[in-house]
Amino acid sequence: MSSTAAVTSSAKLAVNPLRISSLSSRSVLPSAISVRNRRDIPHKRLILVTCTTTGDGAKPTVLVAEKLGEAGVQLLEKFANVDCSYNLTPEELNTKISLCDALIVRSATKVGREVFESSRGRLKVVGRAGVGIDNVDLSAATEFGCLVVNAPTANTIAAAEHGIALLAAMARNVSQADASVKAGEWKRNKYVGVSLVGKTLAVMGFGKVGSEVARRAKGLGMRVIAHDPYAPADRAHAIGVDLVSFDEALSTADFISLHMPLTPATSKMLNDETFAKMKKGVRIVNVARGGVIDEDALVRALDAGIVAQAALDVFTKEPPAKDSKLVQHERVTVTPHLGASTMEAQEGVALEIAEAVVGALNGELASTAVNAPMVSAE
Repeated sequence: MSSTAAVTSSAKLAVNPLRISSLSSRSVLPSAISVRNRRDIPHKRLILVTCTTTGDGAKPTVLVAEKLGEAGVQLLEKFANVDCSYNLTPEELNTKISLCDALIVRSATKVGREVFESSRGRLKVVGRAGVGIDNVDLSAATEFGCLVVNAPTANTIAAAEHGIALLAAMARNVSQADASVKAGEWKRNKYVGVSLVGKTLAVMGFGKVGSEVARRAKGLGMRVIAHDPYAPADRAHAIGVDLVSFDEALSTADFISLHMPLTPATSKMLNDETFAKMKKGVRIVNVARGGVIDEDALVRALDAGIVAQAALDVFTKEPPAKDSKLVQHERVTVTPHLGASTMEAQEGVALEIAEAVVGALNGELASTAVNAPMVSAE
């Protein structure tokens, strides 16, 4: 299970391996997988971020390696020298990083051990503009005394809305019918869909995004159940959602919507074995992380009729291969990782991550840190 948490400003604190930075803050699915104890965590290095300038009194340097909203860049420029260099190769990133105090990435840039080694101790903060941090080596970051912060709240609504959009588009064959009409066809009988009202939706991962999807699905007249071993039952019941076991969610759902982080425990969580437990004709939506589904197993489940349809915004490898059997499958609806892609969410994420990075470089409490424990300022 990934180790994450938040940070202190001036206290030296050990890593807390039991707090998960995810859509559900702590959730790891399925519940049958045991949680590692502290002895399993390879690094418990103390982290202290107190610098506001470089050694010679100059402003710190922030490398923005992927497109960031203008509002975020402007905020950074008030405090630091900002280098916006996009589409860097791993070699170029490793070369640049030794001149930078902070690095901001989205989901495409891999921040592995080599980056921290190449920084030669200068890199103090890595900011992930978004919620998922599976592209950042947290153990290496902690070992090298580098804080990792994310932006877990700004794109919540955008991701939930996209999940609902895919749910409805899949149920009514919108993308397939659109392509058919544009190709000069008029096959009304071929694209008969299914209704959402009265159907059971299983939300796998009942955190920020999962709970917002549940609210919207309830408004569509769906019965909503959820699986998340760490979600409080009272919060679920407050919006009319029943928390159930992993196996019960799989076996009773007409639709399944995935909202968990990608960790060793959740990697390929949906596989041949779990697909076999599902109700025949189930429909699956994934706006979380591609790696939580065994994509070859999903193709087999589609061909066998176990899974009637799938709507996917994320893939194990992005972009997926052009000849991917999953992408080309006629009963699969796909989008290119658009979960957070609204103008409002992009601006919000940019501001949230910029504020977190500036705060961390100033030695302030960073509530969105993911590899040091969170304590009150007092």
